[in-house]
Amino acid sequence: MPTLHLTSFIAAPQDIVFDLNRNVSLHKIAMEHVKEEAVGGITSGLINKDDTVTWKGKHLFKTRYFTSKITEMKPYESFTDKMMKGDFKSFEHQHFFKPAANGTIVIDIITYETPYGWVGKLVNKFFLHSYLEKIINHRNKVIKQYAETEKWRALLSNRR
Repeated sequence: MPTLHLTSFIAAPQDIVFDLNRNVSLHKIAMEHVKEEAVGGITSGLINKDDTVTWKGKHLFKTRYFTSKITEMKPYESFTDKMMKGDFKSFEHQHFFKPAANGTIVIDIITYETPYGWVGKLVNKFFLHSYLEKIINHRNKVIKQYAETEKWRALLSNRR
């Protein structure tokens, strides 16, 4: 099963980085380039354990729907979302947050399985794996931009 393991550093407190990562509104901002929007379940604000969100977006030349559920959550340390419905055979995204000097280390571990047998494996090898990495890296850069400036306050207005 293919796995992506990405690590990034954000110069902001762990609690802010954690909440920005589970903020549906910020995810929409980060994914504007693929016209991704929340169309079901939690459609704005913070997603919590047992919540679902259905995303609609243009990926790989086609409009796609993807429903995920937060299956595990340890506030400020980690959360996991799993695909409930979508184009993958399976998809799980684990988010980990580790305090570090002057900020937070963010670890994304994505494990997925492609459909369509050997054709799906070829698509993954030559395109999908790097596409997913690019999407997550872009999302993390947007989160970093918000967390490291005062922009986070607009999305997490009920804090500090």
